[in-house]
Amino acid sequence: MSTYAFTRAVTVFAVGFLLLNAALLFIVEHYIWAAVCTVAAVLVVIGWFWYRRAMKELADARKEMKREVESLRDLLDTHRQN
Repeated sequence: MSTYAFTRAVTVFAVGFLLLNAALLFIVEHYIWAAVCTVAAVLVVIGWFWYRRAMKELADARKEMKREVESLRDLLDTHRQN
């Protein structure tokens, strides 16, 4: 299972759990707590999108760093050969 699929599964579980709690609390007329659970579910989704964007930026930076290291190695190899 990839990291993306795992984090998506955990996020879906958390959001589902929070929305189920919100619905049940709404049914028993605890409207404030139902709203708190709903807001928490929205924050989980926003946090997941933020996390995915941060991980993509990290992967891109890692690729760029790898290209720079390979470029430096090539430069050193060319310098040693001369």
